[in-house]
Amino acid sequence: MWTRTKVLVGALRAAQSVRSRPKSSCDVDRAPRKTWVTPNGFNTGLKAFNSLSKQKEPFIVAREGVATWYSCGPTVYDHAHLGHACSYVRFDILQRILSRLFGITVIHAMVITDIDDKIIRRSLEENVSTTTIATMYEEEFKRDMLSLKVIPPAVYLRVTENVHHIVAFIEGIINNGHAYATEEGDVYFDIQSIGHRYGKFVGAVEDSHLEPVKSNKRSWRDFALWKQSKPQEPYWDSPWGRGRPGWHIECSTIASSVFGRQLDVHSGGIDLAFPHHENEVAQSEAYHQCGQWANYFLHSGHLHLKGSAEKMSKSLKNFISIKDFLLSYSANEFRMFCLLTRYRSAVDYSDNSMLEARTSLRTISTFTHDATAYMKGQLQCLPVQEVFLWERLAETKAAVVKALADDFDTPRAIGAVMLLVYHGNCQLQPVTKSEVGTRSPAVFGAMVSYIRDVLDVFGIDLQHSKVQNVAVDSSGGSLEAVVEQLTHFRSEVRAFALTHQEGPNKPGLYPERVPLLKACDNLRKELAPLGVLIKDRGASSTWELTQRKPSQSPG
Repeated sequence: MWTRTKVLVGALRAAQSVRSRPKSSCDVDRAPRKTWVTPNGFNTGLKAFNSLSKQKEPFIVAREGVATWYSCGPTVYDHAHLGHACSYVRFDILQRILSRLFGITVIHAMVITDIDDKIIRRSLEENVSTTTIATMYEEEFKRDMLSLKVIPPAVYLRVTENVHHIVAFIEGIINNGHAYATEEGDVYFDIQSIGHRYGKFVGAVEDSHLEPVKSNKRSWRDFALWKQSKPQEPYWDSPWGRGRPGWHIECSTIASSVFGRQLDVHSGGIDLAFPHHENEVAQSEAYHQCGQWANYFLHSGHLHLKGSAEKMSKSLKNFISIKDFLLSYSANEFRMFCLLTRYRSAVDYSDNSMLEARTSLRTISTFTHDATAYMKGQLQCLPVQEVFLWERLAETKAAVVKALADDFDTPRAIGAVMLLVYHGNCQLQPVTKSEVGTRSPAVFGAMVSYIRDVLDVFGIDLQHSKVQNVAVDSSGGSLEAVVEQLTHFRSEVRAFALTHQEGPNKPGLYPERVPLLKACDNLRKELAPLGVLIKDRGASSTWELTQRKPSQSPG
């Protein structure tokens, strides 16, 4: 569907590619550094805001047409909420843009943190094993992501299944002189050993996550790679005694186990920038003895409840679960909500912001239905300015590609699509009577196809979203077929009721048929709240299925 666009973007990428042997950042300079360096590789023609350099940078990948991508997954001790969903959906949109618009294969790996202080605490409270807690919430998280149409990563990796890799990774850091073990059986990363190179993300968020001073640490800044086990806690054997991994080390180890010593993209919420991602970088570059482990860090902004300065969080008890959210809104509407703001911007969640997303989708959907009715000859209009619409379509295509190549600017891309819809609606001016004139169905077909395609890139499927909630009876009949027949019957009754009396002394409608016309109007009004929108277009009528808000079951 995107062949022509891919050819143009591919040609641009080929012209801009660095054709020298693609060397990793580790190969360029084996001495770790704090300053970000443009990596060698292949220029995609895109720009992305890199938290490492704190500005937009050319997006260069190590292997042509491929981007390696690691993201921090959930700590599975409770329900996932809308704040999590916002980050995962935003990055899903970015990955879809890379793969479906710019032809870059994204190899995505995600860690599942299935052992953690919070998981242990929850298991003790409920008197079940940590495995039971982690498995239950991991499966729920995956179901939630599917319900939001988030494409699963190429691989999920659990921490508990990679402890042996983590132990070996820690040993490597110790051997390289960047970590130390204590007599108590803990292992800490030695911040002083890397000097001024620590602090690549400081300033991204407030420095409020630092661990309290412990007597067995050399410095208050040192962080745990391995924790000695406590009574009633799960443990694994290690050279330092029984214990379990620290939080930060799991991501460095697992990302390295999949992608080796070089990573194109690392993503996560902005709250993870410091200290989590900071410590990941320190560990990974200390282990691999390289100057730049991950070339790009992409961070998504927080989701706030409207009127609250705090991010949505389990610990603050101010969250909305994904399951509860989907009782009132659809996955398509949430995606549009995410598209209307930059992925790295903070965003306020409210009923009004969701209404804006719903209205935008409905405006697009209504246009595609009206344009389809026009193509079918069901909607009679004045002659349209066909050349003008072809020009606007070409402009929109160029504007969308330009916006998305500029740090994935989805609000600007959606704005271009909405402007195209506006121009299309301006040309669809219904007339009461059929008039002989030039019709231009092809340009509307091209516009509808393009709009559907670009929304599909974002993960919004207009065609199937209408039938997701459509009931299919046991005989195989669908609601769409019923509505089609009902609308056709209503149109015939309405046309009969609208017939004017003949003769100069009998102007207007037949009085005895007026109740039929009122009945048709009442039927149209009564069907609207049920999700069936009928529009009278002169002598004919069109219909569409809209999403109806589910009724709330009594408490």
